Amino acid sequence: MMDNLAQILMLLGVAVAVAVTFQRLHIPTSLGYLLVGLILGPHTIGPVVHVPEFKALAEFGVVFLLFTIGLNYSLPQLHSLRNQVLGLGTAQVVFTTLVVGAVVWLAGFPVTVAFVIGAVFAQSSSTIIGNQLTEQGEENSTHGRLGLAMSVFQDVTAVPFLVVIPVLGMAVGIDVLAGALGWAVIKALTAFVLVFVVGRWLLRPFFHLVTKHRTAEVFTLAVLLVALLAAWATNSLGLSLAFGAFIAGMMLGETEFRHQVESSIRPFRDVLLGLFFVGIGMMIDPTAIPGIWHWALMGMLLILISKILIVAAMVRKSGIDILATWRTALLLAVGGEFGFALLAISIDAGVIDVHIGQIALTSVLFSMVAGSLLIKFNHAIAGRLAGPQPGKTQGVADSLLGVSKPQVLIGGYGRVGHTIAVLLQSSGVSFVAFDTDPKRVAQGRVDGHPVVYGDISDPELLAVAHVEHASLVVITVDQPSTALRAISVLRNSCPQVPVIARARDLETSTQLIDAGATHAYPEAIEASLRLGAIALQVLQIPDKDVDLIIQGVRDWDYDPVLEDDQEKS
Repeated sequence: MMDNLAQILMLLGVAVAVAVTFQRLHIPTSLGYLLVGLILGPHTIGPVVHVPEFKALAEFGVVFLLFTIGLNYSLPQLHSLRNQVLGLGTAQVVFTTLVVGAVVWLAGFPVTVAFVIGAVFAQSSSTIIGNQLTEQGEENSTHGRLGLAMSVFQDVTAVPFLVVIPVLGMAVGIDVLAGALGWAVIKALTAFVLVFVVGRWLLRPFFHLVTKHRTAEVFTLAVLLVALLAAWATNSLGLSLAFGAFIAGMMLGETEFRHQVESSIRPFRDVLLGLFFVGIGMMIDPTAIPGIWHWALMGMLLILISKILIVAAMVRKSGIDILATWRTALLLAVGGEFGFALLAISIDAGVIDVHIGQIALTSVLFSMVAGSLLIKFNHAIAGRLAGPQPGKTQGVADSLLGVSKPQVLIGGYGRVGHTIAVLLQSSGVSFVAFDTDPKRVAQGRVDGHPVVYGDISDPELLAVAHVEHASLVVITVDQPSTALRAISVLRNSCPQVPVIARARDLETSTQLIDAGATHAYPEAIEASLRLGAIALQVLQIPDKDVDLIIQGVRDWDYDPVLEDDQEKS
């Protein structure tokens, strides 16, 4: 017992150190947990963690991951996503599995091995994509929303693989195997109906009863009970634990308790999923890499190239513009953590041997590293792949034909951009606004404002809009990286034009001013100042004095209010 405790403490210590380091370096922590497993695994020099219950415990990381995915994909939500994301997400997994599987089969591997590797390579990392998009300020862009939605839906499409792959490990003939697969599908449908019916009739009343006492720990215990009970039910039918958890999550996703359930389960999911990645890292044998690196490199290229081409073809056919198409394809090229899960299940089921599993594992690992770089530089790479786009700038020029020579250019037609447009129009000032969201562009036209599709940080677009003749540029986009790029382009091309920008906080405001913005107002502090000004006016302080006080705070770069905040903290 004490030996296990010492190993657990060592595992936790290394995990905390690596996770903190990776977070500071803005590297996905999933890669950090893989490194922890590599350090503490049996294939490297140094201490080895060997806890008998570790593998079984880590498996519940995947169980809770599927449970939370189910929460976000209830039946009504799946129905609402049936067109673009549902169709594209399913098609991407199917076509990638078939294409990669065909290549592996032609290389001389059995059909079952080819199928598994195709399924593994088809997955993309929602964690890496989501983290990097947020860090780069692209989470609300067209390619960001579409790419992340498709990657999350890949996790949903992995559920059938959880049913099929264990059956493939049975050493039987094709007819028996087909019967076993059919029986597995029947059991899966039975489990779905069972959990669906029970969930529909019992879950909501059950959680109403639990929440009457408003006890957080009882609510958490109830969530664990439901997730594990559903997992046990499907496991009893010969299916995976994760499949039952996914169905239970779908049922709870339709209730009013969904957000609290996700909040309660998240700590267990994150810790156990971290242990799962540690377990995957322990499977990596660095001494085997010199003998398989060329195969792993070829596997990485197969992952990246096949997914880029397949996703690009599908997204382009759906009507997305060429630049956003390539950017979406580059996001989804990265390998996925769920590929590790399918790989571990395949090895346990005996579908593939350890040597092939090691090659596939290393290929996915390489693709996660290379894919992270593709995501980071997706704009530059996509620009080269898309090539010159005269049609795009010509389209902008055509859109500007009916607009009088604008005095003001607005970058972004969201909440702030719309407000500025209303004020400018009321004052009789000519302007044009740019936004990369087609819905906002359409809404702008409905509002009677000259709103054009375009990225305010695009030098070609600014040239077509003749920004050098503008009296002012107002940047209201919510992505700091886009705002910084736009200010950099404006300072280089037309430094005489003043630029004012929206900033979330003082840190972003400072960055924008350092980049060349004339003014950058931090929203949070400005909202507080406006509230304070109203308070002073209610107290009958003269408006002139109020204006002097507020302007004094601004002139001192908000230092007076910041000093007060620091003293209180």
